[in-house]
Amino acid sequence: MAKLSKRQKLIREKVDASRAYSVEDAYAVLTELAQNVNFKESVDVSVNLGVDARKSDQVVRSSTVLPRGTGKEVRVAVFTQGENADKAKAAGADVVGMDDLAEEVKKGNLDFDVVIATPDAMRVVGQLGQILGPRGLMPNPKVGTVTPDVETAVGNAKAGQVRYRTDKNGIIHAPLGNVEFGVDAIRENLEALIIDLKKIKPSTSKGVYLRKVSLSTTMGPGLSIDLSDLRI
Repeated sequence: MAKLSKRQKLIREKVDASRAYSVEDAYAVLTELAQNVNFKESVDVSVNLGVDARKSDQVVRSSTVLPRGTGKEVRVAVFTQGENADKAKAAGADVVGMDDLAEEVKKGNLDFDVVIATPDAMRVVGQLGQILGPRGLMPNPKVGTVTPDVETAVGNAKAGQVRYRTDKNGIIHAPLGNVEFGVDAIRENLEALIIDLKKIKPSTSKGVYLRKVSLSTTMGPGLSIDLSDLRI
């Protein structure tokens, strides 16, 4: 039988797999476990939704601007031109362009985390699907990254917008911050995300929609959250 590591022993000692935790209790356990890690772990959420992800009309895909941000500096590239290019730069975009930016992408220069495009720029961006798509960078109107309002889109991306989509099991995954945020900030971000998810429930989804919410850290276990503890 394999010998348990110190971390595995601590997890066994601290985590009750049969329990549904309050946000405060879950955060306390996760941050205690994170004290034995030599880097700043992220705090993440997984939400099991009552959808059939095999059906296109039940795929949940959207974005949420977390009120407390993500704790990460986000580099934003915008495909646009003319007046919108000026607006994007003024809003804080790191890279702005059209054909010139497309050429940089083709060369492998992808020093950005989010790509935004105005509708007229999609003729250029559409040619980059094989490069941007696998990296999760392809702009999409469902998550607000194809829009004529570049100022708002750039502002949201910089402020801590997270994008998500149900996986094949009907689960969405999103970051909520890191272990140094404090429980109030994590709770506020979590509840903002859940509220947005409830707003976009597919009309064809039957039965219980919000089935399970779990909090975890980069290296930590997933802790089930008591849904009645959420102020939503």
